[in-house]
Amino acid sequence: MAGKRSVAIRVLGQEYRIRTDAHPGELQRVATLVDETMGRLRDRTGAVDSRELAMMTAVNLARDLLVERAARRTGAASAPRLRELAERVEALLQGDSSHS
Repeated sequence: MAGKRSVAIRVLGQEYRIRTDAHPGELQRVATLVDETMGRLRDRTGAVDSRELAMMTAVNLARDLLVERAARRTGAASAPRLRELAERVEALLQGDSSHS
């Protein structure tokens, strides 16, 4: 197994250096997914607070992961419920942005 190395990624125009033992190409694919998700949420919600945007991104990506896992396990029976819950969390976060 290769040792950890520093890999540069970009998310929303900001460069981050990540120490990882993962393949750099895989880390770049992850960064691209995060960047695209954050950009889509920023455009859709108008969120400018980076912490709020990061939380919405985490919730959305976690939802997608859970939906995928549920689909594999149950044949997609619980996927709509997970999607609904994640959308409710996102709506609550948007409503709470005035308190940031």
